[in-house]
Amino acid sequence: MELPKRGTECSEQQRHGLVIAIDGPAGAGKSTVARSLAQRLGFQLLDTGALYRVMALHLLRHGIAPEAEHVPQSAVTSLDLRIEADAGSMKLFLGAEEVTHLIRDERTGAAASVFSTKIVVRRALLGLQRSARERWNIVAEGRDMGTVVFPDAAVKFFVTADLAVRSRRRYLELLERGEDVESPEVLAEMRARDHRDESRAVSPLVKAPDAICIDTTNLAQGEVVDEMMSHIEQRLTGAGEC
Repeated sequence: MELPKRGTECSEQQRHGLVIAIDGPAGAGKSTVARSLAQRLGFQLLDTGALYRVMALHLLRHGIAPEAEHVPQSAVTSLDLRIEADAGSMKLFLGAEEVTHLIRDERTGAAASVFSTKIVVRRALLGLQRSARERWNIVAEGRDMGTVVFPDAAVKFFVTADLAVRSRRRYLELLERGEDVESPEVLAEMRARDHRDESRAVSPLVKAPDAICIDTTNLAQGEVVDEMMSHIEQRLTGAGEC
């Protein structure tokens, strides 16, 4: 499939770079399919959940608890976060320290979910996320890609799955990383995370009206990516399309 070249698209946003937006709840398979899709397209992956994890790690190191009522503006603006492209993925740095894998523990993930409800945190990362399209064509995955960060993305997807299936996937993922977790605890945390994501006042998790919904409950990763590629081809190729 031949996609429009970077810088030739019709919308103001797309003059910078093509954006494919993928939103959805934790454990739905967004990260895995976004990585595969980016590789298939030759795009850069923008894993925005990872950016919030880096912010969470930064704030925790500064002694700020996730449940703190107030997060100082100085704490978020002092974040020294750098993104480097890495073959359909991305490397993340706090200053000179690479934290790509360090941020994947459950503690940092839970803290990121809480910190992400705070407007000062979301505002601090918004510009960084949007600036990625100035450097690359991107597959952006997160919670508010198609609704807030890239509302005029070329193609938007909303990926979901049954809670029990999502929890099981997360549990197995954590076990594979060698973490000592119990299945009921993972389910409880995922249910709590869903509630925080869907009920927060700023940028709640919702499906964009023009997003294509894909339920991954009974689909393999390859099937999801194939379906996405089919929709992208329909949207972005053909006579007169932008």
